[in-house]
Amino acid sequence: MKTFKKHLRAMLVVAGIILTCSVSQAQQLRKMEEQPEWSKDYQPFRIVGNLYYVGTYDLASYLVVTPKGNILINTGLPGSDAMIRRHVEALGFKFTDIKILLAAHAHFDHVGAAAAIKKEIGAKMMINEFDAPVLADGGNSDYVMGGKGMMFLPVKADRLLHDHDTIKLGGMQIIALHHPGHTKGASSFMLDVKDEHRTYHVLIANMPTILSETKLSGMPGYPNVGKDYGYTINAMKNLQFDIFLASHASQFDLQKKHKPGDAYNPEVFIDRAGYDESMDALQKNYEKRLAEK
Repeated sequence: MKTFKKHLRAMLVVAGIILTCSVSQAQQLRKMEEQPEWSKDYQPFRIVGNLYYVGTYDLASYLVVTPKGNILINTGLPGSDAMIRRHVEALGFKFTDIKILLAAHAHFDHVGAAAAIKKEIGAKMMINEFDAPVLADGGNSDYVMGGKGMMFLPVKADRLLHDHDTIKLGGMQIIALHHPGHTKGASSFMLDVKDEHRTYHVLIANMPTILSETKLSGMPGYPNVGKDYGYTINAMKNLQFDIFLASHASQFDLQKKHKPGDAYNPEVFIDRAGYDESMDALQKNYEKRLAEK
């Protein structure tokens, strides 16, 4: 009995240390500026076939459902795991069925809840090789926002992705396209999704927006940032797809195309004109910023 009590006390001490470290780590996170729309709730819905929207009003998270488990693309801000769980379950799926986590890039508003989800359900984290170090140090090595501490809990990638790598699960294939600039490892995703009527070629775009602090002439942590933005804009302008989605709902006018409670209608997301208009605006901004160097 004494031995059991001794072991129990030891276990409680260890648990207390782990809990204290976890709380301390969470308290050390930098407070980042957030837009209200990033945490505002939004009713989850079926976009097309086995692809669902489970994000917030502006931070897009996508659930790809397969017979062998599900894939979650983007996890939103730190603390968003509970909301994503509610959305997944509201659609009739099990949160624990998520087997793979993907991210468009390693910024706190897209990978903030990845550590919590990975820890809770054991999903495999996959991200472009050039964003893996940023993911692993909680954003502290980000070339624009880094150097002042963690912005999200660190996550070690289980698989490093490269340009045109394919993520496979349950008959689904998602192609990762390396579109650097916004971060070194920023990526878009392409996948074919079927419903009862047809197959749609879907683009989940990482739009090449330029942060105000970015100097296209080169940053200490990213000397070729200007060149990479130029490459990405040219590459993205030539992409072919049916449905256009993005990492921010505002980037593909989600609220104009779908209202909570609307019936299933994937056709509203067929928007080549809107995509081309956005890419033209991004290119003009790139050229303007490039001239400022």
